[in-house]
Amino acid sequence: MEAAEKISVTVTPAMARMIRERVEDGSYGSASEVIRAALRAFQREEEEHAERMASIRARVKASIEDKRPAVPLDEAIDRVKSRISQMTRDSDDSTSRRRS
Repeated sequence: MEAAEKISVTVTPAMARMIRERVEDGSYGSASEVIRAALRAFQREEEEHAERMASIRARVKASIEDKRPAVPLDEAIDRVKSRISQMTRDSDDSTSRRRS
């Protein structure tokens, strides 16, 4: 196990109450354990955020580097409207077949 370093941390009264409650209900053995668990959760959250951002950056980069021709906005909107209309027709058709 890594050597521990003692530091002083100031928390709000509500946070202090939450820490005490977790120790008193037996969830943790000490305030230090509560803080360490919170910091591990924070570290996981930060790592997940970094992974999401890297994924987003990769997708943006791939999109920018995509050599396919761009679709004009008006055409893209028309395609979406057409797809929605088709989905609605398909849904209506399947509903009417179930009633038969």
